[in-house]
Amino acid sequence: MTETLQKLLTELEHFGQQNDAAVSERPRKMLNITHDTGEFLSVLIQATNAQRVLEIGTSNGYSTLWLAQAVQRIGGRVTTVELSEFKLEMAAKNFARSGLSEVITQHRGEAGGLLESLDDACFDLLFLDSKRSDYVQWWPSMQRVLRKCGLLVVDNATSHADEMADFMALVSADPDFTTCTVPVGNGEFLATRCG
Repeated sequence: MTETLQKLLTELEHFGQQNDAAVSERPRKMLNITHDTGEFLSVLIQATNAQRVLEIGTSNGYSTLWLAQAVQRIGGRVTTVELSEFKLEMAAKNFARSGLSEVITQHRGEAGGLLESLDDACFDLLFLDSKRSDYVQWWPSMQRVLRKCGLLVVDNATSHADEMADFMALVSADPDFTTCTVPVGNGEFLATRCG
């Protein structure tokens, strides 16, 4: 990782923490992943050679930059979707500063609509960090767009266990999927289907 990118990530970490402590309205919060979650995602992407990554929930682009620096090393791309125009603009500026814009595709809009429009098996890894109440209804589309032996990673598995319970139960009950929860950051729920 370049020194420039390290400095930007550190700056965004501090900004996210300060912003979220000062702002009460949820749409204005950054709700970024933790640093160790970023490291974890970077290792997962490179270890699984996940060249096609979809992120649902861009926010200010902090997590996207972790994904992008990992896919850049293996010749991949990140597609990220965000509904908030305010956050999209902030993320675009951060991507330009990072030097990673060429491996990032931003989509503005509702993730459910994007998922429905995508081709089958078009992503190797899907990182989900969005409105948790939508996950259950998105699940059929997520299954379809994830390639065989692809990996689903979902943030906030332990920090928001009550909100995640129905979705995690749904995925875990599918006999075709192998799942686990990893105690990194706010808890990462992982699922894969290789059968």
